[in-house]
Order: sequence, then C-alpha cells, then structure tokens
Amino acid sequence: MTLEAPATLRQVHLTSGAGVRWSVHGRSGTHPATVPGEVHTDLMAAGAIPDVFDGDNESAFAWIGRTDWTYRARFAWEPDGGARQELVAEGLDTIATVTLNGVELGRTANQHRTHRFDVTTALVAGENELVVAFAAPVDAAERLSAELGPRPHVNHHPYNAIRKTASNYGWDWGPDVATVGIWRPIRIESWSGVRIASVRPLATVDGDCGVLAAHVELAWADPAGDATVALRVGEVRAAASVPAGQTSVLVTAVVEDVDLWWPRGHGDQPLYPVAVEASTAGGGVDTWDGRVGFRTVTLDVAPDEHGEPFTIAVNGEPVYVRGANWIPDDAFVTRLTAESYRRSIGDAADAGMNLLRVWGGGIYESEHFYEACDELGVLVWQDFLFACAAYAEEEPLRGEVEAEAREAVTRLSQHASLALWNGCNENIWGFVEWGWRHPLAGRTWGAGYYLELLPAIVAELDPRTPYSPGSPYSFSPFIHPNDACSGTMHLWDVWNQVDYSTYRDHAPRFAAEFGFQGPPAWSTLTSVVHDEPLDPYGPQMLVHQKAADGNLKLERGLGDHLPRWRDIDEWHWITQLNQARAVGYGIEHFRSLFPRNTGAVVWQLNDNWPVISWAAVDSRGIRKPLWHVLRRVYADTLVTVQPRDGVPALVVHNDSPREWSQRLTVSRRRTGAGSAVLASETVPVTVGPRSAVAVPLPAGLVTPGSPEEEFLQVGTDAYWYFREDTALKLVPTAEAVAVEAERTPDGYTVRVAATALVKDLCLFPDRLDAAARVDTGMVTLVAGESHTFTVTSGDLDATALTRAPVLRAVNDLAI
Repeated sequence: MTLEAPATLRQVHLTSGAGVRWSVHGRSGTHPATVPGEVHTDLMAAGAIPDVFDGDNESAFAWIGRTDWTYRARFAWEPDGGARQELVAEGLDTIATVTLNGVELGRTANQHRTHRFDVTTALVAGENELVVAFAAPVDAAERLSAELGPRPHVNHHPYNAIRKTASNYGWDWGPDVATVGIWRPIRIESWSGVRIASVRPLATVDGDCGVLAAHVELAWADPAGDATVALRVGEVRAAASVPAGQTSVLVTAVVEDVDLWWPRGHGDQPLYPVAVEASTAGGGVDTWDGRVGFRTVTLDVAPDEHGEPFTIAVNGEPVYVRGANWIPDDAFVTRLTAESYRRSIGDAADAGMNLLRVWGGGIYESEHFYEACDELGVLVWQDFLFACAAYAEEEPLRGEVEAEAREAVTRLSQHASLALWNGCNENIWGFVEWGWRHPLAGRTWGAGYYLELLPAIVAELDPRTPYSPGSPYSFSPFIHPNDACSGTMHLWDVWNQVDYSTYRDHAPRFAAEFGFQGPPAWSTLTSVVHDEPLDPYGPQMLVHQKAADGNLKLERGLGDHLPRWRDIDEWHWITQLNQARAVGYGIEHFRSLFPRNTGAVVWQLNDNWPVISWAAVDSRGIRKPLWHVLRRVYADTLVTVQPRDGVPALVVHNDSPREWSQRLTVSRRRTGAGSAVLASETVPVTVGPRSAVAVPLPAGLVTPGSPEEEFLQVGTDAYWYFREDTALKLVPTAEAVAVEAERTPDGYTVRVAATALVKDLCLFPDRLDAAARVDTGMVTLVAGESHTFTVTSGDLDATALTRAPVLRAVNDLAI
C-alpha cells in the first residue's frame, strides 16, 4: 500500500451550491438559505430584513432570537456500495432536532461540537429530505437557565446555561444578535471497513530530532479484517498494523535534523506536511492531511523574588509576549473567509505582535485562523469557552462541556502556534470578587471544570501544551487571582474608574487584559449611524456604544491630557487619539519593567461590527490611530522615557536576538517655530539580546526652564513632555506644517514638512473614500523633519488630503 492510494470514503456535501437547495422557515415565512450560514444572513440576502448593524435595527430584529427556525433540504442520493452512511454536522447553532425522511436522528445542544448520525437505514435511493429544526436561542437559554438553576452572568441573557457563543447574546462591544443556523459544513459520508475518526499529531523535539506521535482514532463498519495505519511526515514514513475492531493506535515518526518552528521574532516557521492513511485488506481507504511544526512550549510559574512569573518559552527560549485579545471577527461568523482571517491576523503581525488570545466568550476558531497563525509565527493562547459567568457542573451541561473540550483539544493539537490552553475568562476572579457566592448559595460555578476536568483533558490529549486554569490567575489558592505579583493580571481600573496615568502604579508580571475605548473610522461609524445632527449622545450613536457609561468614560478619560471637543469632528479625533495615547502609555510602562514583566496582551485587536470599542482595527478593516501606536510600542526594540524616582530616565527594551548598541542624541527643545535646541547630550546605550537597561539622563536635560513650551526628543522616535497637551504651547497645525499631495498610480503621497513641533500627525483618507487606506499614523515631527504618508485609493480630492478633518495633529487643539 502507499499513501498515494485514492480514498474510498465518499461524501455528499449538503452545502448550498452543491446541487442542494436549502430553505429556512420561521416567523417571517420561508426563504432561501445558504449552508453554512445563519438566519440573519439568509434574511438579509433575501431582502426580508435590512442590514442588522445599521441604525437601531439591532433591537428591531431581536425577534429573530426568539423565533424557532427550520432548515429544510431535498437532495438526491444513490447507493454507492458503502457499508455505512453517516450524516456529519460540524456545527449546528444550537438547540436542534435533526430528521431525515421523517426519522428523527437525534437532538443537539452545543454549537461547538461536531455531531455524527448513522443514516444507513434512513437514507433512500432517489430523493431524500433533511430537516433541522432549531429552537429559539434566547428562549432556549432562559429555559435551560431555569432548569439548571440561574447563576450569575454579565449582560442581559443567561448565555452560561447553553453551549453557544457567549457574545452572540451581546457584549460591551458587540450586538445582541443571537444566531441560529447550520454554521459549519454538513455532509453525508459513505464508507466501508475502517474510517479515521480523528488524528492528534503531537509534534515535539528530542535533541536535533523532531518526534511526531500520531494518535489515530478509528471507527469500524465491518471489523472482519485487520487495518494498516500509515504515517508520512515530510519524507519520513512509519506504519502500524491494527487488529480488527481496535479503535486507537499510536504511530511515531522521527525527523532527523529537524528545522524548528519559532514564533515571530525568534526564528522561522517551517511546517511539515503530514498524511495519515488507514486501509483494510478489503480495499477500504481513508486519509487525513495536516501540517505540524516541531517545537516545545513551556510555562514558567515557579515562585521567584517578586512572586510568581508567567513566562512562555518556545524551544527553551523565553518569549516576551506582545499580543492582543481576539474576538470573533464578525458577529455573523459564517461571512468570514480564509482571506479575511489572513488580513486580520496580518494586522497583528504587521503591528509586531507575536501572540493572539482567542477569548473565551467567542468560538474555537476556524482552521483558517490557526493555519494563518502557524504560517505567520503568531502564538495562540486558546481559552476554553467560559467567560464572565458561573457555569453549572451538573448534567446535561457537564457532558456537553467534556465532549466539546475533547473535540477542541483533538482538533487544535496539530497547530504549531498553539501555546496555551486557558480554562476560563475572569470566572475565578468573578467568584472571588464579584459577589457571586451569595446568589450561588453553595451551588457549582465552574471550578470543577477549570481545576479538574479541563486540565485532565489537556494532560491526556495534548500534554505538550501548557494549561492555565483562568485569566487572570495567580497559580496559588491563597493569592487573589488578579494579584499583580503573580501570574496574569487584568487591569480594568483604567478605563472604568481612574486616569490612564494609573498604569504606572501597577507592576504586573503579565498584563493579559487592559485597554481603552475609541470610535471606529469616520466612514465606518457614519455608515451605520445617521443621527441628525451627528452627536456622541445621539440615539443611533448610543446603539453603537455598548459599554456601560461608555461615552461618559470617553469624556472623563480625557482628564488633563486633552481638551474637550468643540464639535463632532473633534470628538472623533480626540477620542481616537486618547485611546491610542492611553494604551501606548501602558505598554511602554509594562515593557520598561522587563524582566519582571513578561508580556502584554491588549484588549482588543478586532471588532465584530461597527462600534465604539477597544479595538485597534475596526470592523471594516481600517487601522485606528491605536494600531499605529501598537506598531511602535511593539517594535523589537523600544526606546522610551519613563520616570524613575520622579526623574525622567531613558529605558530601552531590546526584544531581539542581537545586541543593540547606539549613541542616542537626547535634546531638550522648544515646542515653537524652529524647535530650538536648548540642551543636548549624546548618550551611548548598549543592550544585550532579550534584555533591558535604564539609563539616567543628565540633570541639564531633564530640568526645563519653561515646562509648558519645552520637551525632550530621544533619537527620532521617543519623546517626553513636561506638561500635558492642555498646558503645552503648540503652534497651530496650519502654521506648523507645509503639506503637498501628489497623485500616484495606486493613490497619493502626502508629504508633511514641519517648522515646529507637530504631535501625533494622522491622515484619515477614509473620510473621502471608505475604501482608502494609509500606511502610517501617529507621527511626531520637529522643525526640519518631514514625513510622507502613502495613501492607497482611487481618485480623491487632493486638496482635502492636506487639511482638517482629513489631516490631523494635536496642534489642531491648540487654543
């Protein structure tokens, strides 16, 4: 036998466009359906409802989540000689009854599982009818909550009673659009002999060799003869004989002189193709294909002099994490494609990130997500799907949780990028501090999942990947789960309660969540908000602001940093600017604490609809000012000025494999015309690889004569201001820059030359064309310096590119 032998497992795809016509029926009547798909997207495609994201349509169509829906398809099938036929549904959302030709096949209660039904006797030659009847998801959650016993949760609906995407029911950044549908592929498989049920190709390293332990689970239709399971990884082959009826086998292959897989910034990302074939003497063949990367991952939480660290190491090398939290990239996830995933993960890679955390209120992501992370060297921190709530540990929920976790760990174990399994998001913190214990009255709340069931499943199925019970978590039962000195920390006092300058009061070992809000791009916002006049507190604007007191916090968050806006254009610019400033401020502080601090994972990279949120990239793929700041503060080498004992000091964090050595010019300058140099020193700085140093600055540099009109410049990319912008004397933008826009084959170049200090210069070409994009942002210049923005677009008004509200700087706010 050879691995090139053709597979004999036959599949009938029940997807739209494959000779199968689906319809969906509910309160609004019967409409054509797309499979995979969701009711909302089907109704929009049919013209039965408008865009759910537009205006205040979200609440107008809340009835969809309180309606039962039935999917129906007719398809032709003819016997093909297979001994068994099975209906395979990779994703049913969520409470469903599945019927074929009037025969009930089964009932489902978990969006995050694959379901397989034997239809050998239910299928008929010729035309067949498949019906999937879904219960209303909001009503179902409420009913299940009552049956299990209500338990604490955030937001409106009891999502913690049902195994469905939590954020589907609304979040403080997402719409309340509880979906229904066949959201992943569905098919009929016809097969004989033996079938590969699953493969866990666990790739590890032993010296210079890569070791692939392929755990293969088998199913048998006719266990009359033995089977052979063959494995190929790269050019290496191995095989094992399996007695008839045996359901599991381990096949191991060794790759000598293996090329190791590394995260971004630490090395390359070689991926080895893997093929598994199961065959029987009778001729039945089934195959599985995937890719692996050979690496080791460890998590160091051993106590040290500061408490307990949280250090991820790949191939024995500690990785300083520069990351972001990831939410579902669209509230209607079936609209996502391989290309859209690649673009979004490209946003992370382009910003210098090396890790994405798949947050526990979302989904176990598409293979497109993990494949892109494998290829781009972006580590994946994967939450199990528990978020901000107490979860019952009794049946039937417990059985669903176990089956879901086993499938997820099995499916994702092949991916080189997978670096951490995490039990839950904030639930342990919630039990300790959010007032849950009284309403729970001793009932289960999920601890058994996070501390017993889930770590046992990971240890059994993916022992090469570390596990953490939760985030935040301190790895000791006697330490508060959100303690700064131990493990992971979520910092939400900033944004919710205090000024962002409070970040410097914290010294987290690992900052796993922190962030600040800002609106999406102007074109994104105004595509769905149509208030006249446009106002932060307009009714449609508030539909697209989900955070509690969100706009008040935006206003309060300006503090002494920036003045209050005078019109809606300034509101949009100032709040985007303040978001970028706040997060950049925090990350520069965290990185300056290295090696005590071992990483920062900002909340959040992406949006799932047009909304005012914490995202760095909005739902239309437009990079906000925050993204441009992240690219700077997540650079391999960060040069920053930080207070040390109340005095500005130069700090350099070199997160690269090479020594960094430069003679930095540090100048105290005037903010006004000419940016006159008042004092200047050349400071030699040498930083070893993966190291940081703090360098005191001479007193003559850090002692201003007139603080409101002086600043420090370090090299060309680091600055220190002695006063906030509300007290800083700046030359108005129109007087401080000369701007030229020129047409190019792909758009425009916009060159800005400064004659004085110009702070945080940004260009917003989407205000002229929603499809326009710009390459850079948040640029600071001093007199004599210039910067060229590259705009990709069609024809625009070139003059408009040279002035507000398209061209913006902090200097616009000078009074």
